[in-house]
Amino acid sequence: MKWSSPKSLVMLLLTGALVLGGCSSNSNNSADSTNGNKATNASKADDKSPVTFSFFGADASPNWNNMKDDVGQEIIKQTGVTIKAEYDVGSGGGQSKIALMAASGEYPDIIYAKNEIGKLVDAGAMIDLTELIDKYAPNIKKLFGDNMNRLKYSNDDQKIYAIPTNVGVDKQDFDATGGFEVQHRVLKELGYPQIKTVQDFENVLKQYVAKHPTTDGQPTIPLTLNADDWRIMITVTNPAFLTTGAPDDGEYYIDPSTYEAKLHYKRPEEKEYFRWLNHMYNEGLLDKDSFVQKDDQYKAKISSGRVLGLIDQEWGYQDAENALKKEGKHEYTYGHFPVTLNEQYKDHSFQQVGIDGYGIGITDKCKDPVRAIKFIDWLASDEGQVLLNWGIKDKHYKIENGVRVVPEDIKDRKVNDAANFAKETGISLYTVFAPHYGDGVKDPSGSYYTTNFPEQIVANYSDVEKESLKGYKATTWKDLWPTEKDFPVKEWGALYNMPVPTDGQYQVIFQKTQDIIRKRIPEAILSKTADFDKVYDGMIAELNKVGAEKMEKEYTELVKARVALWTGKDIK
Repeated sequence: MKWSSPKSLVMLLLTGALVLGGCSSNSNNSADSTNGNKATNASKADDKSPVTFSFFGADASPNWNNMKDDVGQEIIKQTGVTIKAEYDVGSGGGQSKIALMAASGEYPDIIYAKNEIGKLVDAGAMIDLTELIDKYAPNIKKLFGDNMNRLKYSNDDQKIYAIPTNVGVDKQDFDATGGFEVQHRVLKELGYPQIKTVQDFENVLKQYVAKHPTTDGQPTIPLTLNADDWRIMITVTNPAFLTTGAPDDGEYYIDPSTYEAKLHYKRPEEKEYFRWLNHMYNEGLLDKDSFVQKDDQYKAKISSGRVLGLIDQEWGYQDAENALKKEGKHEYTYGHFPVTLNEQYKDHSFQQVGIDGYGIGITDKCKDPVRAIKFIDWLASDEGQVLLNWGIKDKHYKIENGVRVVPEDIKDRKVNDAANFAKETGISLYTVFAPHYGDGVKDPSGSYYTTNFPEQIVANYSDVEKESLKGYKATTWKDLWPTEKDFPVKEWGALYNMPVPTDGQYQVIFQKTQDIIRKRIPEAILSKTADFDKVYDGMIAELNKVGAEKMEKEYTELVKARVALWTGKDIK
């Protein structure tokens, strides 16, 4: 799976009011009515006079520096646009803020709402970007090409409310940053053992902790999980389908032949994965605090160096790993492995979804949507793409033999002082604001648009990491995984991004199922071995009792409609 960004559909009851600066009082949701005089706005959009747009991002951005960084200053210089940004600071993926916006009618000019955009569409907050893109955004049209159809909101509402920015167009995956993780010190001491199944993973942790029950004077932790709010999906529940040969379709499993959807927890093989976690807990190998610790406590344990194994995505623990790198403790960082329940399954992490993902949209509060779309379009230009990904020429990169390269001192800071580097330079902080080419795509000069390509990835590995990879006869971690060529491109794309009903019974039932899952999965894992089946089977019965089967049928029809919209198939 592309685990590009955290997923959550938790519905919260909210009170109060949210006011974001820089928003106008215009309440119309058509681009034309918001524009006023088109010619005047078009000329204004072509100049570089100062303008400020307010923005809300549903993901946290801890290194955001209010555009005082190098890239931010250059963006202001080139476009005249300043972004007054607010990011979600909790672990809720923007749900509480966006629900409050929808209730209060107060929105920023531009928003990255993730899968909460349905609330804003239903509230009439989002403007249709179709005409704006057609008239003012040649770079966006060039980027998406024949895939503009995939930007349409739904089969029933074919407007474009958001432009995907969390996925790179035509991206190639050159490395793996998820799976099951094991510290390099463990791998080295055990002679780079085979780690293909959960049993292999368990054996490695068990052997090492027996030899080293403490780390730097503290108890060694074989395995810890992060179940803080939506993160339970990333480290606890999503691995159940990845280890059992299914792709990531959020909370559902989609039958590729019939498009029928069901909660993935109903798959018998996934029950066996959770049984293994139950076994790990009863063996004393799973951290007893996994289901009560907060995200910062999880990261603190990792940064202490005493956690041997993880089941996570690198972005979920990267801050902690960066702290270890900054201290020069590379042996306490992690390698990645495609672990499955047994060897009959293939990890589908790299199955492609095509062009689909969370995106950025313009609200009806924006006083000048033409200027806003032209700003987004400039960031999508070749010049903008290079700036966002590489930084400033001769400061963050140089040209050698006609192609861009990152100097060694910059490379070292990017790897070993990542947070401070991001705050100072702004590199990688602005991709949320515009669609972009993916890793592996070259610009007209012959250079890659991004800095994630095989040579650069390998150059960024520490010597410790390179030693581990050599132990597995691999150049990058992806070499250990099945590749995208092993699977067909999913016709239904990334279902975490598919609009679902925000009213009626669907959301009510979905929330009830989520409440049950988030209560019963931990309970099953932490139960006595003899009680596991009773708890797990009881969970499935509870799900059906609150209407899961009705919800699954409704979701099935949404999937079929999406496939019909994108492929032109006549889906029955």
